[in-house]
Amino acid sequence: MQLQGNQYNLDMSTRNGSQKASQFTESVIREMTRLAERCGAINLSQGFPDFAAPEVVKAAARDAISDDINQYSVTWGAAPLRQAVAREFSRLYRVEVDADAQVTVCCGSTEAMISTMLAVIDPGDEVVVFEPFYENYGPDAILSGALPRYVTLHEPDWTFDPDALAAAFSERTRAIIINSPNNPTGKVFTPDELRVIAGLCQRWDVLAITDEIYEHILYDGCRHVPMASIEGMADRTVTINSLSKTYSVTGWRVGWSIAPPRLAGAIRKVHDFLTVGAAAPLQEAGATALALPDSYYADLAAGYQRRRDMLLGLLESRGFECYTPDGAYYVMAEIGHFGLGDDVEFARYLVSEIGVAVVPGSSFYHESKLGRTKVRFAFCKCEETLQSAGKRLASIRVPATSG
Repeated sequence: MQLQGNQYNLDMSTRNGSQKASQFTESVIREMTRLAERCGAINLSQGFPDFAAPEVVKAAARDAISDDINQYSVTWGAAPLRQAVAREFSRLYRVEVDADAQVTVCCGSTEAMISTMLAVIDPGDEVVVFEPFYENYGPDAILSGALPRYVTLHEPDWTFDPDALAAAFSERTRAIIINSPNNPTGKVFTPDELRVIAGLCQRWDVLAITDEIYEHILYDGCRHVPMASIEGMADRTVTINSLSKTYSVTGWRVGWSIAPPRLAGAIRKVHDFLTVGAAAPLQEAGATALALPDSYYADLAAGYQRRRDMLLGLLESRGFECYTPDGAYYVMAEIGHFGLGDDVEFARYLVSEIGVAVVPGSSFYHESKLGRTKVRFAFCKCEETLQSAGKRLASIRVPATSG
């Protein structure tokens, strides 16, 4: 197709996409799922459960469809779900939330994140991102016209250097993205760490955009502290969450943001023109999910801790050097000592030759060299699935030990 006019004669067929899109690749996580399907491998790469969602939540979705709740809801979310989100956040964390003024329901936390960033960031702004990071954050910043500034979390405890973090802030900084519990590391940010971040946000007038979708998946007595609950941060934090991980419905794509009223309107406008609204019957079921008793969340965490401990035992017995997560449902493991190539080569070897799919560690880093000796395993799977993966991993050559 040719567009002519004045000095322009542009043959669009020669273009391969926008300059923005050229700055990042497709999702490595989703690519590994496709490879797993092609190779018949056990998928420990993408973070979706292979077990059933709660029956009461599924029944609520079926009832909503049967009751003909099948048309558009209010674009920023059905009232029952928004009210449930506000009620539960206020109950758990003692931060008052106005469902009508602050909660926006989106098509998953992924859309909530990009809607928020498009709504609050201008081209030329800078966004601070901790690495390793969930792979969407960098592209989201680029699509928003922002320049990402990366700050490294250092193993084994995945801590950050306060001086390095402070150096990433300037008068150009508009936001910092915080994911706690963290994907891919399982790190849970401590109140002291959050206060360091909060101090910088207040000093530089910066927003905290927090991804808290693993808030109920915690181990060994760890506690989730939302950034919005830190003194002085309620009015400068956008909290993002979803049904996906807590209720094992990653395919439903129902998430939300909780924003200060001064920002919620902008987020709602962007959301409206991106997706109009999330699926109406699934929003009704979401309200049911958020009314589950506290025992549900205790059982959820206990079940995942069993899976975590099982996978750690299996991996360590196969020669992997693992970092024990405090939350979420992923294990980062060192693989350099196997001598089977870098993370990408190792991941392709595992999926094609061993029959287990994982995610190469470099996909979680801006500086890919920092992840070249790591891979990520997801343990949101049935115990039988994990045992089967362990049996396949037994055929990897375990390095000889001295002594």
